[in-house]
Amino acid sequence: MPKRVLQGVVVSDKQDKTVVVKVERRFTHPLLKKTVRRSKNFHAHDENNVAKTGDVVLIEEGRPMSKLKSWVLVQEAPKG
Repeated sequence: MPKRVLQGVVVSDKQDKTVVVKVERRFTHPLLKKTVRRSKNFHAHDENNVAKTGDVVLIEEGRPMSKLKSWVLVQEAPKG
């Protein structure tokens, strides 16, 4: 089974080797038929501390590394 890959924006890089990434998803409300935006924060492992606040990045599912951290920073997302 392939690992999930999500794209989001780094909202915090204050922790060592960890970034907090806000991932937004959009869906149509089943009753109102209106587009709804929902966001969730994921803690991701950043081995070399390369990501900075505001960067658009890709994160991938990985093994649990701590209580909150089970995602790994893959790369900065391509521009465009």
